[in-house]
Amino acid sequence: MPALPLDELQLTEKDPRTGKLRTLPALHPEIKADRSFVLYRPPPVVRDPALVEEFLERAKFIADDLNWLLALPHDKFWCQVIFDETLQKCLDSYLCYAPRKFDALLDCHPEVNEMQKCLHRSVFLTFLRMSTHKESKDHFITPSVFGEIIYNNFLFDIPKILDLCVLFGKGNGLLLQKMIENIFTWQPSYFSDLDETLPTVLQVFNNILHKCGLQCEGASAEPQKLEERVNVTPGNMPLQELKDIVLYLCDTCTTLWAFLDVFPLACQTFQKHEFCYRLASFYELAIPELESAIKKRHYEDNSVFADLWRRISHSRKKMIEAFHVLINQVCLQPILESSCENIQPFIEEFLQIFTSVLQERRFLRDYDELFPVEDDVSLLQQASSTLDETRTAYILQAVESAWEGVDRKKAQVVKDPTPPATSNGASAIAESTAEDVEELGAAYASEDELLALSGNAPHSVWYLQCAGAAAAPIAKVSGVELDSLISQVKDLLPDLGEGFILACLEEYSYNAEQVINNILEDKLVPYLDKLDRTMQRQLKPDPTPLVTSRHNVFQNDEFDVFSRDSVDVSRIQKGKRREKDTTRSLLNDKRLVAEQKERYSQYSVIVEEIPVQPGEAQLYKEDYEDEYDDTYDGNQVGANDADSDDELISRRPFTIPQVLRPKGQEEGQEEEEEDDEEEEEEAEKERTKDHFVQDPAVLRERAEARRLAYLARKGHKHDSSAVVGNVKGHGQNRETVQERRKKEANKSMRANHNRRVMADRKRNKGMIPS
Repeated sequence: MPALPLDELQLTEKDPRTGKLRTLPALHPEIKADRSFVLYRPPPVVRDPALVEEFLERAKFIADDLNWLLALPHDKFWCQVIFDETLQKCLDSYLCYAPRKFDALLDCHPEVNEMQKCLHRSVFLTFLRMSTHKESKDHFITPSVFGEIIYNNFLFDIPKILDLCVLFGKGNGLLLQKMIENIFTWQPSYFSDLDETLPTVLQVFNNILHKCGLQCEGASAEPQKLEERVNVTPGNMPLQELKDIVLYLCDTCTTLWAFLDVFPLACQTFQKHEFCYRLASFYELAIPELESAIKKRHYEDNSVFADLWRRISHSRKKMIEAFHVLINQVCLQPILESSCENIQPFIEEFLQIFTSVLQERRFLRDYDELFPVEDDVSLLQQASSTLDETRTAYILQAVESAWEGVDRKKAQVVKDPTPPATSNGASAIAESTAEDVEELGAAYASEDELLALSGNAPHSVWYLQCAGAAAAPIAKVSGVELDSLISQVKDLLPDLGEGFILACLEEYSYNAEQVINNILEDKLVPYLDKLDRTMQRQLKPDPTPLVTSRHNVFQNDEFDVFSRDSVDVSRIQKGKRREKDTTRSLLNDKRLVAEQKERYSQYSVIVEEIPVQPGEAQLYKEDYEDEYDDTYDGNQVGANDADSDDELISRRPFTIPQVLRPKGQEEGQEEEEEDDEEEEEEAEKERTKDHFVQDPAVLRERAEARRLAYLARKGHKHDSSAVVGNVKGHGQNRETVQERRKKEANKSMRANHNRRVMADRKRNKGMIPS
């Protein structure tokens, strides 16, 4: 017989009051054992024997109770878990107060550490069994009922799951991932709970910005009241408040990263709330301010600075890693797993996310150092042939511009650094004993190395301060850009001196808007308040001398006294040089001819005269024979060609003036001869004329002649004289009248000559009065 699930199983037992048998469901409150679980307290901070003894006793009670719980059978375990409220409170207290891995390790007693490890293991096994609906083939719960049990009895909720990830994620990642996937699989309502929880998570970022006197875009939909404006900044807030903010930020960022790393399926829910953009915007606003406040504050105990800087550096790393997990799960991983037809939406999502964060230069620079954007874009180019090259080139160019003025190489830790002076002039001398860290400078030290920094070694953290400053460099502004920033502030606050404005710009990373805002609200750091506000700008002398920096056409020539110690004075001429050579000497100077001969001799152009010996004369005569070639002299080449300029040089024939003519010569005869000559010339020109476009009149005459010849061959004779008739007034004969009537009747056969016929028809129909 197959075993029934626990939710359907019925148990038969005696009623302790009546002694009769009764049937109860396996999950019933009366089956729960009467046992009280104590609350958890964290390990003591100091080695006080009384506190250590109290912790060990309390932790032993909890460990024993959890071991007893884990030893219970399947049905009794679930009855105890569901109906024992003290057990849930005990587990909740451990999730809340258990030390995180990013917390500073305390100098605890060895027995305390051992008990803490044992208790940590028991709590994890308890939650592991609570998230398993099937322990064996005989002991199991229906999956749908299991989901209702853990959800309705609040055995798991989103805050508990987040704490489980941050406490047990390192070292137990696979088991924890299977646990959380099982919970979300059999109870999908947790996805909706996570969706409702994310606005609260984003509100945490807004609260931190509000405490720091900053404001994120889109953080508040309502305008801020004037009386609610805060004048507290990270630089002037109390030290305890700064420590609380840094601890709060570190806990939040580490928890979010641990949850996304263990349960990547939640990334889609996070991105629905534009989490990537909000995270990058928060990073750009809060991290530089907090880092600046931590570095410039004076500490009486260096261990406080060590702890603050370690936490803020750890927060930076976890925020960037959380952003990378989101990008990888939302965009890159689906592209690698999908076919070519389904990757376009994921590519578009990737481009939109990075386009939205391009303005966050500090965040973009830190992210690109840990996870190069160029590698992700290269992956997209390999996956899709239709990738928008313009947008990808724009993103890569923005990443490159974020690195302008900053060394792109990873910061190296310098041993035994000289500690920088604080803002109030105090300084500390420390020796660095930490090893070099090669991950975004020492600010991005690995988690194990961060845990290795204990509170009893405060002098080992100065390398973090130096490396942190290298990890967050500020581009130096100078020249015209610096003058523009100073004038921008001076236009609004003309009473301030340029020296004071320059000091403020250097303090606030050359952000003119922030300088103006802090001056108007009296939120300047203390050392700036002590400066004279009318202080003028002191021009720094150029460290490069003018002599060594000059560059001209006479640089390093033979007379350059700045680059040569000795100069040939004999080659120096003062005034106009007087030539003593005469005209004859200049003509006899053949040096230029010799130079030209030597040059052209290389081209074998100049042939020197070779002296001929008496016996060699015949040889040279055979080589050269000066005989004129008259082969073509008999041909008259071009003799018969017409001159092209005949028309230009031709003139009218010579005419003897009439006064000089002899008496026997008649004028008419000469004129007749001239007319004959002109007619002959015109006829000759007409024959030789090239009729490219012939005269239309000539063409008509030729056509009429051809028509008449054709009609003559056909025997047709058209006499139009009958139509013409006699002169008007002399009467017409019968033939003329008939011809005219025929022409009038038949002229409608061509063109528009039937108007009279149509007029006659209208008149006959009475349309036109006659």
